[in-house]
Amino acid sequence: MLTCKISLEGLAESQHGQVKYASAFADEHIQDIALVDGHIIITHNSPGGNEGITERVQRLIERFSHGDFGFKENILFENKVDTPYEGDIIAELVERKAIKVLEPGLFIFREPFSSLMRFFDYSFVTKIAKRFEGMQEESYPAVIHSHTLNKTNHFTSFPEHIHFVTHLREDLDVIESFSQSIREAGGWNQEQPLALDNNMVKPNFMMNPSTCYHCYEGLENETLEGDGIVVTAIAKCHRFESKNHTDFGRLLDFSMREIIFVGKPDFVKENRLKSIEYLKELAVEWNVDSMMEIANDPFFTNDFQVKASFQRNQEMKYELRLSIPHVKKSIACSSVNFHSNTFGNAFNIKMGKRNAVTGCVGFGIERWAFAFLAQYGLDEQQWPATFREQYYAWQEKAL
Repeated sequence: MLTCKISLEGLAESQHGQVKYASAFADEHIQDIALVDGHIIITHNSPGGNEGITERVQRLIERFSHGDFGFKENILFENKVDTPYEGDIIAELVERKAIKVLEPGLFIFREPFSSLMRFFDYSFVTKIAKRFEGMQEESYPAVIHSHTLNKTNHFTSFPEHIHFVTHLREDLDVIESFSQSIREAGGWNQEQPLALDNNMVKPNFMMNPSTCYHCYEGLENETLEGDGIVVTAIAKCHRFESKNHTDFGRLLDFSMREIIFVGKPDFVKENRLKSIEYLKELAVEWNVDSMMEIANDPFFTNDFQVKASFQRNQEMKYELRLSIPHVKKSIACSSVNFHSNTFGNAFNIKMGKRNAVTGCVGFGIERWAFAFLAQYGLDEQQWPATFREQYYAWQEKAL
């Protein structure tokens, strides 16, 4: 095993985390990544040695160093709370068998975590989504067609995240020989080579990376009435994030509740501003230690600085971050996004003669549950009184 140490001198400290995140995708032989005293330390067994790793990470540093950040005050809102719990909540949940870790980022959730997830989702619908007039609920598939994902530019913006779904070719010889090869190997063997190109079709579907894409697909080539529509949906989303799945709250498979606005610019912008206020109200009501800041998506490709700077300068993405006392960091649990007419153009969604603009509010259900428990622990008597009352009232009527 080799260790490679690369200086981050000249790079804004606010971007060190993004370089660390992206470095996980630099080489498949990387085992561990750490930030120490202005350096990134990478443990690996890459055939290219330290030189190959350094060259690739330097490419990422160069990409991130041109980001045009820092022009605007980042923090929009802070709710500072001295919360009672500072323990390792994941270790405690595992010990109590409330969660089962299948592998980093992949969990089975049991009581009370599973109930908390349902309560959070119920609360986001009743406390926020239902405050928007005419809100409609929709239900989406867990997979998305490649044509649809292509229209969202996901293949070029976040190629590293995509989980591809494929199947054996409709060919009796292929199916039988595949089955026989597995039988002869004594079962599925991760190390056994698999002739993917010969056996599998080119993927037509991917696991859904984001809830709102299906909403736009459903409105393709339509003309909307009035000022616009408000839709809410929850979907299972999937993003491959390599070694980053060991980070607190970074799941491979997660539940994302969204409220989606499609319509005229003023309609979307006004509803987005309302949703920011509703989120702030909820953070205060539930007494969670949190802050809201201007953010950007972790674009991976070489046009990162253009996309990220545009997002930040136009204030197109806000994140509500909840603190995790045990690791002395915060994680994004909700985001409020404005896409301008990107998706209206891509899916030809009309408002009269013009293309619609879109925006959305996302709630990471598992993240909210993890972050809340990271601040308040599993002893319900320690939970904020208002939150506890609402949770017990919900339990009375929940299945």
